Amino acid sequence: MEARLNLFASPVATKLIKHFVGAGKVAHETTVPDATLELVKIRASQINGCGYCLDMHTKDAAEAGETQQRLHLVGAWREATVFTEAERAALELAEQGTRIADGAGGVPDEVWENAAKHYDSEELVALVATIAAINAFNRLNVIFQQPAGDYRPGQFA
Repeated sequence: MEARLNLFASPVATKLIKHFVGAGKVAHETTVPDATLELVKIRASQINGCGYCLDMHTKDAAEAGETQQRLHLVGAWREATVFTEAERAALELAEQGTRIADGAGGVPDEVWENAAKHYDSEELVALVATIAAINAFNRLNVIFQQPAGDYRPGQFA
């Protein structure tokens, strides 16, 4: 697959991506574990079919010490025994937030309440911001057809 547009050569895209990345870094400054934030990014990217983001976030997660078993089971987190209850709540919030158009009323109260059992208000902001940011990145990459496979961990750090 070839990209429809070279995002890295576009001054507008470069500026936009810089702001998206900056916003995403704020979530990593909270007490939500980085592993949880990466799992959320992976799950949203799976739902959205964003190969570029899947390539990036699975490699970054593995580089940070995430196990292959957990990475392979993100898409089946409900059946997998390798995730904590807090991670499961974050993954459910990520799914509901990513599929927001599929629900008549947005994210169901029970999903929010379950997440709120495990995360305080600042952590919930970080999770929602991460979900919003990865969905924005997914849409950019899917629409522009960014090819996956060449990402190197920490490439954009």
